[in-house]
Formats: sequence, structure tokens, C-alpha cells
Amino acid sequence: MMVRIGVVGTGGWGKNHVRVLNELQTLAAVCDLDHERADSFSKKYHVPGYTSLEAMLKAEKLDAVTICTPASTHFKMATQALAAGVHIFVEKPMTTSVKDGELLIEAAKNANRFLTVGFIERFNPPITALKQMISEGKMGEPILLEFHRENRRGQNISDVGIVKDASVHDIDTACWLFGEVPKVVYARVGAAYVPLEHEDFATILLGFSGQKTAFLVTNWITPNRVRTLSAVFSGGVVDVDFVTQQTSIHEGSTTTVPTRPVQEPLMLELKGFADAIREKRQPLVTGKDGLNVLRTAEAVLASSSSGTPVYLG
Repeated sequence: MMVRIGVVGTGGWGKNHVRVLNELQTLAAVCDLDHERADSFSKKYHVPGYTSLEAMLKAEKLDAVTICTPASTHFKMATQALAAGVHIFVEKPMTTSVKDGELLIEAAKNANRFLTVGFIERFNPPITALKQMISEGKMGEPILLEFHRENRRGQNISDVGIVKDASVHDIDTACWLFGEVPKVVYARVGAAYVPLEHEDFATILLGFSGQKTAFLVTNWITPNRVRTLSAVFSGGVVDVDFVTQQTSIHEGSTTTVPTRPVQEPLMLELKGFADAIREKRQPLVTGKDGLNVLRTAEAVLASSSSGTPVYLG
């Protein structure tokens, strides 16, 4: 079955969706408000280009769209596409509020279409391997996940702060690795550069069942790009670098560094989405996953505002 996917928003991250879907031979159309950009990608990849989602949905027979527009437009774009009967891949955050997230899940259910969210780190090979390691119990019980996600703010990010733009990646990864949502959240967030409409640093503590804990440090201040995870087990420690995809496994006095081919996470993510449509099965990331992360992100902001823990039930 040939899967036809359109890309909505071809800017900072959307251009990578266009490139990867073209390589997967599933790119059917592109859409961007910027006429020159839409025309440029249309000519480069030999697909129709549009400046209106409505026009693209009306003219093209699409199976799905990926939505890579600013976060504040996700809800409107996604509901419009679902109403046209296509499957939806929406980049994180799924929406900018829990309320809109709930409405979007309901819209996907009513349309009988898939809704998935762009949590790319689930598809990063060392994280996939770590999930398998946890499932097999080879390192004992997972106890602590310590994440660092740091670099300068992207120029195209203006409508949400660092929690809903960047911390959501590690919130989702923690939930996925532990296999549950957090029960309690405590956080301190703020802005290093004042005035700033949205926060640019966050320190987050997530408490899961038993003693399982995740500690997240995220900022848009560090000049170097840092993407790391240290997973502490009852039987050792696993260090992961998201960027280099290197894993170091520490057990007792022994350290091993497994070798695996470097693979582009976005390629694996979008291939998984196309395969799910082709095979008529739910993608790895669900709308509910996106909503759980949104609830946690809003709890992070509420905890920082009040200075107290927020319990999620």
C-alpha cells in the first residue's frame, strides 16, 4: 500500500520531515504560509506546494499529514486535518493546553484516525535499547533517571517556554522507560534573561511509584548542545548520549560500550508512522501519551509558581 503524507510547516524542523518523508517515498505535498518556501520545497522534491492547509486537503488525496507549525497552531491544524479524514502526526507539544489535548483526542476518536505525537527520543536507538534492557531486567530495578537537555534557544520558538518545548521530550522518555506516569511533580523554573515572556530554564523532579524518580535539567542558556541520560539501576548505571548515540554500561568495576549502527531517529519515527498507517495499527506514541506529558508539563509550571509539589493522583 502506498502511503501519501503531506507536511504542514516546512521551517526549522518541518524541513527535516520533508526530507525524510521524501527518502521514504511517502511525501505527497508540502504546505507553508510562506509562498517562497512552499514553492522552493515543491520544486526541490517534485510535489505540489500549498500556502493553505484547507487547499492542500481539498486538492490532494492524502492518508496523513505531519504538523510542524508553531505549537499555538497545532490544535487548529490538527482538528482541521482530522475533519478531512486523514491521520495526524503532530510535533510536540501536542497542543498548548490540556483542554485542547483532550478535545483533539476526542476528535481523532470520532474521525477513527490515528493521532500520534513527535516524541522522537523513543526512536533514538540507545533509548530503544535501554527500554529493552529494563524489560529484560538485566540491570535490576530502575531507580533514577537523570536527564540533561541544554543548549541555546532556537530562533523559531516563541509561543511556548522551555518546559512545553524541550522538557516534554525527557518527561515522555521517563514515563516510557518507567512504564507509568508520575505521581508527584516538584519544579523550579524561571527566566535567566529578563524580560522574557516564557521560561528558559527548568529543574524538575518527577516521583513515580515506589522509589522510582526522574530528575530533569533543561535550559536554553548553555552554549554547548547537551543531551544526556544517566539511568541508575539496582545493579549498575547506564549512561546515554542522545546526540552521539553512545551508551556506556557500568556494572561493578567493569564498563562496556556496546556498538550499534548510528540511525537517524526521525527516519525511524516517521517510518514507524507510515508503517502503522499501512498496517492499520496504532503508532508507538498515542494521543494519550501526549496528553499525559501535557498534564505533567502544566504541573511543572504550577509547582514552580506555588513553590510546592503537585500531586497527579
